[in-house]
Amino acid sequence: MKMSKKYKIIMYSLLALFSLYFLLPFVWVILSALKTEAEVFSFPPKIFPEMPQWGNFIDAWNSQPFGTYLKNSVIVTVMTTLGQLISCSLVAYGFARYDFKYKNGLFILLLATMMIPWDVTMIPLYMEFNLFGWINTLKPLIVPAFFGSAYYIFLLRQFLMNIPKDLENAARIDGANEFQIFFKIFLPIMKAPLILIAVLNILLVWNDYLGPLIYLQDQSKYTLALGLAAFKGIHDLQILPIMSITLVMIIPPVLVFLFAQKYIVEGISGSIK
Repeated sequence: MKMSKKYKIIMYSLLALFSLYFLLPFVWVILSALKTEAEVFSFPPKIFPEMPQWGNFIDAWNSQPFGTYLKNSVIVTVMTTLGQLISCSLVAYGFARYDFKYKNGLFILLLATMMIPWDVTMIPLYMEFNLFGWINTLKPLIVPAFFGSAYYIFLLRQFLMNIPKDLENAARIDGANEFQIFFKIFLPIMKAPLILIAVLNILLVWNDYLGPLIYLQDQSKYTLALGLAAFKGIHDLQILPIMSITLVMIIPPVLVFLFAQKYIVEGISGSIK
């Protein structure tokens, strides 16, 4: 018991040190955003500001139309997450619970698409969306999500494969049709992996820079990631505005992760059984 307790103390101490290592940049951004310009460039560096400058956030936010950027980011993030959840859950349910011709071959073909880098399809996709007249709109960032993602489909399919067939057979005997079985039985069961997929998609889309850079031209269509990059180009030597907007941008993903971390662990563990 003594060895076990000693081992736990050592392990938790090491984990605490590692967590501090990863938290330090985040803490430094927070403290820098609250300093005056003289304090930021002072030597030796001052860790804490003498008086927090909350006005730095207001000044930085009002210097560009970040309200519009935020609205566009929220629209793209919410719609793509909704599209991924609908399409991936339906496709994964079909692969996991039904038997049909060429099922395994189609699933292998689906997984093979994960090996194709996005950089390879970037130009063909741009030409396709240009043909549709979608360039400089949010549609190229939203519509593809309603066709699913191979990785998310794989996660959900693996989770559904662990559920015994007796569940839906009993529902069919009770007179439930296929849609009732999916919506009333399997969707509640898939709560944890669906939240996991939602969190992963939110983190990916919220921080996406290359997609908006390729498809968006008008500043009124910019997402927050693209607007922040353009803001850095304008304020490349002004540390305070950059720190303030960067902090505002990273807070939502951090909050999403903190509130959903329980379901992230459950979703991953349920998919790898």
